Amino acid sequence: MHQGSGFLTTRQRRLAWLGFLLAAVQAPVSAKLVADSSWLFSLCVALMVATVIIADDAARRRPADARSSD
Repeated sequence: MHQGSGFLTTRQRRLAWLGFLLAAVQAPVSAKLVADSSWLFSLCVALMVATVIIADDAARRRPADARSSD
């Protein structure tokens, strides 16, 4: 049984991981250095990128012959 391909290319997937890691590291550093709550934006960006990575993983694990409506 063949696995399906995700909607991200290999390069996009690597960039998504890099973006996730940078945003996830920047959030606590910014929370420590900045008095306001602007660090929450970095946290939200990291969570959105993580959601895209998880969705791509789910698409890759779905068998290639499975319908998208299932």
